Amino acid sequence: MSDNRRRYRAIKNGMKQLYPTEPKGNLARHLQTLAALVSGIVGSKRTNLPAIAGQVPDGTKRESRVKKFSRWIINDCIDAERYFLPYADALIASLAHCPLVLVIDSSEVGQGCLCLLVSVVYRGRALPLVWMVVKGHTGHFPEAAHVELLKQVHALIPESATVIFLGDGEFDGIHLQATLEAFGWNYVCRTAKNAQLWADGERFAFADLGIQPGEQLEVPDALFSLQDYGPVLAIAVWDQGYKNPLYLITNMELVEEACAWYRKRFRIETFFSDQKSRGFHLHKSRISDPARLSRLMMAACLAYLWIVFLGTLAILEDWIGVIHRTDRCDLSLFQLGLALLEHFFNELMPIPVAFQMLALEPFV
Repeated sequence: MSDNRRRYRAIKNGMKQLYPTEPKGNLARHLQTLAALVSGIVGSKRTNLPAIAGQVPDGTKRESRVKKFSRWIINDCIDAERYFLPYADALIASLAHCPLVLVIDSSEVGQGCLCLLVSVVYRGRALPLVWMVVKGHTGHFPEAAHVELLKQVHALIPESATVIFLGDGEFDGIHLQATLEAFGWNYVCRTAKNAQLWADGERFAFADLGIQPGEQLEVPDALFSLQDYGPVLAIAVWDQGYKNPLYLITNMELVEEACAWYRKRFRIETFFSDQKSRGFHLHKSRISDPARLSRLMMAACLAYLWIVFLGTLAILEDWIGVIHRTDRCDLSLFQLGLALLEHFFNELMPIPVAFQMLALEPFV
């Protein structure tokens, strides 16, 4: 049996496991096409349909496979709630025993589209949960979009879970903070040096604190922005070796805790960095319609989760010395996953498929 066929069968069987009953009818057919898309993306390391079709065996001509995938992508009945969220829900369940660290990011995808995506952090990788795609090349999403995605994520999070949200400068809006506060989540968001504070009967900007390299300043019980949102803890920190200070706002009580969590932000490889030149080249997809591109992302996200799962398997089952080297490991989870899959193919071994993460320390 060819590698393409083995990969497709394993993915198809693995995807069905998260549904409570055996999929039937349109659901079964749509899942089979989604499994073929996932398999073709991993096999070709591309997200354009001809490349995907070239890695999917189904006994038809390549052009017929392209048309089949096109019909799936333009089908308005295909939605993330049915075809992706079951996997996102399982992913969260596999990580909720530890604090869940959420990040939000945006990037150009496809042809002339912009994607906003919320991910959960696992061992330095940002694993996709929910997203929206709109027309546009550059610029920021409105704060209402940030809040809408976080509401979707909130529906996935167990009530008992501890959640920490880390946001860059674009994601410091007061409505976003109020939403996070209402959810009972902790947050640390970066903001601008000219962002306004009110404390001790005085209004001033972060830049007015006059922080110097090596210093860390805090303003407890501050009101943030001209709308006087708060109280929040405002922090200015300038670590040695950095050109500029960081200005942070948080609902955490301790400066050290807030700074420690935010410093993890710098070590996170975003989903988009893995999906582009180092991964499946999502930015080179020729699709320009946001809804269709969003459906293609379901397959790309599932492909990514599966490969990262294989990377965790390589660590947990001690495959690294076999597929890489014995003295050290300088491959990411994503690269480890691809290497392990190749090893399974070469040795004619069973191909495990899952979209949850295994029991490794999530913040190493």
